[in-house]
Amino acid sequence: MFAFANYKEQWLGNIRGDLLSGLVVALALIPEAIAFSIIAGVDPKIGLYASFSIAVITAIAGGRPGMISAATAATAVLMVTLVKDHGLQYLLAATVLAGVLQVAAGLLRLGYLMRFVSRSVIIGFVNALAILIFMAQLPELIGVPWLTYLLVAAGLAIIYLFPYITTAIPSPLICIIVITAIVLILGLDVRTVGDMGELPSTLPVFLIPDIPLSLETLQIILPYSAAVAAVGLLESLMTASIVEDLTDTPSDRNQECIGQGIANFCTGFIGGMAGCAMIGQSMINVKSGGRGRLSCFAAGVFLLILIVGLGGLVARIPMAALVAIMIMVSIGTFSWSSIKALRTHPTSSSVVMLATVITVVATHNLAIGVLIGVLLSGIFFAWKIAQIFRVTSTLSADGNHRTYTVEGQVFFASSEDFTRSFDFREALERVTIDVSRAHIWDISSVAALDMIVLKFRREGAEVEIIGLNEASETIVDKLAIYDEPGAMDKILGH
Repeated sequence: MFAFANYKEQWLGNIRGDLLSGLVVALALIPEAIAFSIIAGVDPKIGLYASFSIAVITAIAGGRPGMISAATAATAVLMVTLVKDHGLQYLLAATVLAGVLQVAAGLLRLGYLMRFVSRSVIIGFVNALAILIFMAQLPELIGVPWLTYLLVAAGLAIIYLFPYITTAIPSPLICIIVITAIVLILGLDVRTVGDMGELPSTLPVFLIPDIPLSLETLQIILPYSAAVAAVGLLESLMTASIVEDLTDTPSDRNQECIGQGIANFCTGFIGGMAGCAMIGQSMINVKSGGRGRLSCFAAGVFLLILIVGLGGLVARIPMAALVAIMIMVSIGTFSWSSIKALRTHPTSSSVVMLATVITVVATHNLAIGVLIGVLLSGIFFAWKIAQIFRVTSTLSADGNHRTYTVEGQVFFASSEDFTRSFDFREALERVTIDVSRAHIWDISSVAALDMIVLKFRREGAEVEIIGLNEASETIVDKLAIYDEPGAMDKILGH
């Protein structure tokens, strides 16, 4: 149920910290939004307008206060082919449709699916993202004048040492101000934000994508929209989990799906590309003191003011200052304790974490890495549960009646062991299968039970199953065929 008091607190509970952190985030958004526009093959203003729009709307309609959303690399790389083959207008239409799909996902409460993503996958996702953030800075660090390294080192020194003097002002903001002042005063010739591309000089305006409204158009944009919607929600919900841990505050994941969808839907109508939550900027926001919705809203508004009103000054900010901030973010994002934990955590958990990291870094695709991690987690979990299973038996004094006692979980991974635990060649008059300490889960386990009962009957034994719990009895009554005429022929026939 919507609680206005909580919503008001999320806006006004940390005004000073949210405004200052929002300003820092806005400065950090500029080069990334431009870079992501270049990745997608569109003009820099497409990414900048998108970052403004998505940040402001998710601040209002999202479900995770303190999390920063804007144009991202994860969604930009998915649109490259669409822009190349069909142009900008189809990109805008795909952005609108992606928003619709995300709203539908929120209404269907798909945010709860995050419970199936294990901790190992989240740690692998975070570590991979930290590596990608650092790798994204390499073009600014390779083949550049030595002065750049000096400025980056000075920026890092300010970021890490300034908090010893005071924490009233975010140290990344001081880094930007000081490094920019040094470069301007000394007239140093280094790469600046202005070298990344021309900043827009006008406010965004409402427009409708100029595309034919036809089934053919839908067939073109739907695959891209579905991919953007899925990757965007995945990265947003993973980032929300990380912000939850950092701030010890809960998120409304289904509301976040709806908020991301509304943001992308509206952004397509002002000439912006699709986006989602950004872990790097969210880390900057939290580490700079941002906690509420106001920080994300302020980041979007400050971004628009900076690029439209103060574009000339922003363009003179040295890239070295922003690189220093992003290096700080990558260092702070990486879970260094996870390296030490490789020796103490279960091997399967370490394998899942490493597989997620390697896949994401190798493919630069967060969705593929997380999918691999989730699949491995599921396989390892099923294997572990299958080991918690055994069948014991006792023979009556006259040698004619054997009672099998089944313990543990009977499902697809343990059904083969279940079948092999019975001796069908033993001459018996009666067989009792006691499943009071077991649970029958799926069609594989029911099929195994069918086969066991029918094989004993074929050998002339009378079979009785006892101890079925309510859930097991329900699935056995619904799916088992061992009491049906011609049951053995049906099983062998399939």
